[in-house]
Amino acid sequence: MVERTRFDDSDCPVARSVDTIGDWWSLLIVRDAFDGSRRFGEFQRGLGVAKNILATRLRHLTAAGVLDTAPASDGSAYREYMLTEKGKALFPVIVALRQWGEQTLFGADEPHSELVDRRQGRPLRALEVRSADGRRLDADDTIVHKVD
Repeated sequence: MVERTRFDDSDCPVARSVDTIGDWWSLLIVRDAFDGSRRFGEFQRGLGVAKNILATRLRHLTAAGVLDTAPASDGSAYREYMLTEKGKALFPVIVALRQWGEQTLFGADEPHSELVDRRQGRPLRALEVRSADGRRLDADDTIVHKVD
């Protein structure tokens, strides 16, 4: 079996992020955690992922501090997974992926799920990248400064 390349010591924040949450199962687990999944069985049923893969991804996300576990809220012997503050900070990433998918991967009349403001029941405004002074930025307006 080929060992996967690790980026946990990279000087690039994108590479380190991908190393932690970049595989599709991890992102979908985080998505489902935002949607209320807490137990192993809920994740497994919702995703249809093999139990061994799910167990590995949950262990990795827990070790990385994205998820934490606690005794089940109903007092049973089960454990529940919850997003940590580090995990909750992924919300804009999940929203950005969702909005990109809505804009580029669905036909005009093709139905899809929709993320809405709980209070107003309306879809969210598109995410924007803004400068420190509030200007809207796109890729041409930015540059990466490499670490020396």
